[in-house]
Amino acid sequence: MSQDVRKTIIIGSGPAGHTAAIYASRANLKPLMFEGLSRGGIPGGQLMITNDVENYPGFPSKIAGPELMAAFREQSIHQGAEIRTEDVNKVDLTKHPFTVWAGDDNLEYKSQTVIIATGAQAKWLNIPSEDALKGKGVSACAVCDGAFFRNQDVVVVGGGDTAMEESMYLSGLCKTVTLVHRREEFRASKAMVDRVLKNQKIKIVYNSAVDEILDVSKGEVTGARLVNLKTKEKTDIAITGLFVAIGHTPNTDLFTGVLDMHDNGYLKTKPGTAQTNIPGVFASGDVQDFVYRQAVTAAGSGCMAALEAERWLAANSSH
Repeated sequence: MSQDVRKTIIIGSGPAGHTAAIYASRANLKPLMFEGLSRGGIPGGQLMITNDVENYPGFPSKIAGPELMAAFREQSIHQGAEIRTEDVNKVDLTKHPFTVWAGDDNLEYKSQTVIIATGAQAKWLNIPSEDALKGKGVSACAVCDGAFFRNQDVVVVGGGDTAMEESMYLSGLCKTVTLVHRREEFRASKAMVDRVLKNQKIKIVYNSAVDEILDVSKGEVTGARLVNLKTKEKTDIAITGLFVAIGHTPNTDLFTGVLDMHDNGYLKTKPGTAQTNIPGVFASGDVQDFVYRQAVTAAGSGCMAALEAERWLAANSSH
């Protein structure tokens, strides 16, 4: 057990976690980051499964997601952050100082503040061809990857607001968008559905699912095999990109029943801040953002969390 009470512990290691680590280090908070190992997401977050990043400022000729996250990590260490490649197993945020248990040995760490940056995971179709072609034409983020498919034919899978938004966004870039939905009725809001129905570049295939994504042997998406869930009839369509838009799951299981959450499971923060309902506990990145979900907004909220932790410590130095 570590007897030292840290100034801040950061849980998570995507753009939000590392930006928080950089700012906290520069404020001499000597942050300890648990970057994760296998629980929930992966160390480095969702950018680790993103081949090319073209929309992160400062990289005009694009950069590979893992390469960008390696640079984030190197900068955190250079600024003085301590990083442990371990999972956090349990937290106690009910009394101060806060307690975090981590690693295979379940060691105990205490801290005056905690910054949560555990991110979210896209929900996938869970078919083998999808896994094989992730980052090779299969994506879960139209804003991130849509530009790679200009004037091409793509599929969007889903029936909620996210699927509608992704379809509309892609219709401004792509030649055609085929929206594949399991049912006859959409879960999305009426206004969003109406916009999609009026869009002549979007074709809707109801009562259907993706049976297979083609072509794994070529290492790129060349088509999709759709199956009608009522007739069981299968149809192949030619596409170069497939976007899975069936939602995200925030990595919040550690905080259930302790921190306030929205109905969709994302952590609640006070508007315009990174503050949770527990003073001294801050949340940043995709674990609390289900609107923008971008690396650059995650990084910005990581900065906010670190600055707020520093100010909280200054105001509560008697702790």
